[in-house]
Amino acid sequence: MTTYADEKQDLKGFTNNGVDSDTEVASFTDLIAEDHSHDIKLRTMSWQKAAWLLAGDQVCLAIMAQTWSLSVLGWVPGIITMLLAGALFWITSITMHKFIMKHPQIRDICDFGYYAFGKSKIAYEFTGFMLLANNIMLIGFHVLTGAKILNTLSDHSLCTVIFLVIVTLIGIIMSLPRTLNHVSFMSMFSAAAMGLAILLFLVFAGIEKAPLYGYLGDYPTAGPVKTYAFPLAGTDFVACMNAVLNITFLWVPQILFPTFISEMERPQDFPKSLAVLAAISAFLFIVPPAIGFRYLGQYSTAPAFGSLGVVSYKKASFAFVIVPTLVIGVIYANVTAKFIYFRILGKSRHAHSNTATGWGVWAGLMAFIWAIAFIFAEVIPSMGDFLSLLGAAFDSFFGFLFFAVAYHQLYRGQLWKGATRSVMTVIHIFIFFVGLFLLGPGLYAAVKAIMADYAGTTRPAFSCVNVAI
Repeated sequence: MTTYADEKQDLKGFTNNGVDSDTEVASFTDLIAEDHSHDIKLRTMSWQKAAWLLAGDQVCLAIMAQTWSLSVLGWVPGIITMLLAGALFWITSITMHKFIMKHPQIRDICDFGYYAFGKSKIAYEFTGFMLLANNIMLIGFHVLTGAKILNTLSDHSLCTVIFLVIVTLIGIIMSLPRTLNHVSFMSMFSAAAMGLAILLFLVFAGIEKAPLYGYLGDYPTAGPVKTYAFPLAGTDFVACMNAVLNITFLWVPQILFPTFISEMERPQDFPKSLAVLAAISAFLFIVPPAIGFRYLGQYSTAPAFGSLGVVSYKKASFAFVIVPTLVIGVIYANVTAKFIYFRILGKSRHAHSNTATGWGVWAGLMAFIWAIAFIFAEVIPSMGDFLSLLGAAFDSFFGFLFFAVAYHQLYRGQLWKGATRSVMTVIHIFIFFVGLFLLGPGLYAAVKAIMADYAGTTRPAFSCVNVAI
């Protein structure tokens, strides 16, 4: 039986002018006290550890796909899209935090949807489905990425299926810790490894004579390396829309945030963690891709490592990506497993105690989640295009629509009270329509790209085909 967030714990001290901090602290204090009475304590993260967890999730391989987005859109539309995505990310994340302060019993994005849509059980179940689909497909993407890395480093020394199995087994083992507080420790190494991979790529791209190849052909068949302000002639809507979805996908991780907040010892400190992430993201999501575009131009690939002309350069930089590939998969697996875990065990002692049943269910769920992700990694011909599909189908909700609706719930009846509130209302109306645009034309472009994948030569499922970059 589904256990919904306890409606009796709604805060009474919240006003439409903001959050009553005294009330929110008292309410969260009660929840934390209850949590700390259990054997397994979830609400233990400091804001610093939450910042590391956020960075570990966001400093990822998708950064290396932004160079390709710039090569499709050009400097002007590309940079504008990046800056706009960053600004909307900050605004929607703050709206999410304010909404959770009003409903401290929210444990995940499903509870968030339940309250945002007027305590709708339909919204809860629909959000649960999207959470599972989004996260398991993303874990599948990381399984496939891990196999790509191992293929690249070993010159395809083993069948790709074996590499996929190896990555899956490692992922299951790394996912066994129950608390995000433990996972945040892994995230420190993940962010550092990805940062080093990006740095090495930029150095190698700068010192080599020319890139190896791009989607327009091997160097120099597409002419000398060049950059441009706007899309090249012949660039169609589908390509541009998928480049935009690539950018928004990187900037929209909020599907995980409610779970992160629910495991903080002081959830009211989450904006501090968010500020650290915003500073890191503003630099890494724009500067390295811009430098990469400068050196690769129209020969940019996704990820950009594939454009490097010297094999040793490609291997040296791409090797470090194995760490964030595994750790980010672990983060998504943890959030996914907790949603199913508490639906199975509810508030029984097994849910929070070191019992054989509790640990058995947890380990079984992890094995099941990674196994399904393994199948996705095998049968999907191009995970890149499926990331665009995720961006359109799910990020439209979890990055935009949900928070426009939550804002309306927060300030219903006082949406136009004062100049600042009016401006924020207009921004959230814009956010709502951005979500609709991604869900409509964005989903169309993603599906067209996937259809093109299947129309061409695709990697057979469960094959030993080399997937090295």
